[in-house]
Amino acid sequence: MPFLGELSTAEIDDLVRRLGGKRYNTRQILDAYHQGAGAFQDVTPLPVTLRSVLADQVTFTSLEHVRTAGSPTEAQKFLFRLHDRRSVESVLIYEAPRITACLSTQVGCPAECVFCASGLGGLVRNLSPAEILDQFLHLKRTLPKGQKITNVVIMGMGEPFLNYANTLSALRRLNAADGCGVAARRITVSTVGIPKRIEDFAAEGLQVNLAISLHAPNDEIRKRVVPLNRDRGIGPILTAARKYFEITGREVTFEYVLLDGINDAAAAAEELANRLKGIRCSVNLIPFNPVEGLAYAEPPAERCRRFEQILLARGVTATIRKRKGSRDAAACGQLRLIEKSAQ
Repeated sequence: MPFLGELSTAEIDDLVRRLGGKRYNTRQILDAYHQGAGAFQDVTPLPVTLRSVLADQVTFTSLEHVRTAGSPTEAQKFLFRLHDRRSVESVLIYEAPRITACLSTQVGCPAECVFCASGLGGLVRNLSPAEILDQFLHLKRTLPKGQKITNVVIMGMGEPFLNYANTLSALRRLNAADGCGVAARRITVSTVGIPKRIEDFAAEGLQVNLAISLHAPNDEIRKRVVPLNRDRGIGPILTAARKYFEITGREVTFEYVLLDGINDAAAAAEELANRLKGIRCSVNLIPFNPVEGLAYAEPPAERCRRFEQILLARGVTATIRKRKGSRDAAACGQLRLIEKSAQ
């Protein structure tokens, strides 16, 4: 059966009318779906008989919740099973007054950044728009009454710009006033840097924030830590970042995972500051979060602070990201593909 999140309003309306419903029932269904209902039986304004026949024709959600780990005051990680029994992970991050939903766009990841668990099994497949959107809606349902998701980051498993059309479709539903209604400026999309897609995205008319996972001040280091960089250098990525700001007026964030002895030297900070001259941006420094099976290490706190201070002294806005959820493998770089046998 099709998933509700994959049907257009016209398709839902046609189905409702064929099943004996009225046009206004379509709006009731969509409103309940975007507000976080979990099944047709939760759409209480609908007649009971219509709810029942709809459930025989359409699958309300594309995800099955398997388990949750973590703390509802810091970060919670959610494992979802998909229709093909593959899996994907999402995170809720609590930092009052914000509650941020971190969503995935692919099963696995093709970027295979050396410090990240998401790419350890490679890429399995893209997520559909419904599978992306349904992560947000499930996370929304888990919150106690009076709490709501304030921000969305597309920073989970996968490279969103290598699932461009589906990610864009989900973003429009997240942002739409008759969809989930999340303000564009509270949505951030993170990419390892696909220059052509960054420029395409700038032209879409969405005022969302862009984060680029740079992780290196030069091509030599970046080839070591971001294998996807083998056929593209930092230069074209920075050019695309400049264009993004020129078109959208939105300042770009560069994400930089600090790896002990690899990209954390003072000289690397100096070089990075020089590369970012003239770009309206900020740098989000992320000390490495441990990943089982990877031999990398977090730099000493003093070295992380020195890296930050060098950037600040050179006029580059920089902050060290506050760690959330690392004990439960819910932090940056820790989401991973779960094999079917482990679910």
